[in-house]
Amino acid sequence: MQYTVHTAKTQLSKLIEAALAGEEVVIARGSRPAVRLVPIAQSGFRLGLLAGQVGTPPDFLAPLSEQELEDWEGRE
Repeated sequence: MQYTVHTAKTQLSKLIEAALAGEEVVIARGSRPAVRLVPIAQSGFRLGLLAGQVGTPPDFLAPLSEQELEDWEGRE
């Protein structure tokens, strides 16, 4: 559907809902189409998605034991 700028100003929330529902919303200046209102794709990414499902990660900043240090440095 095509709407004028004036109509878009007064009914913006309805036009947004229409665009989210998949309807093509075009805003025109006079009789010339100017812009298209389209929804932004939402990402399914969430932080902490696997919280509680995986083990505790190693502490890479913890000091090495003497044995680990010897292994790392190749000492015998």
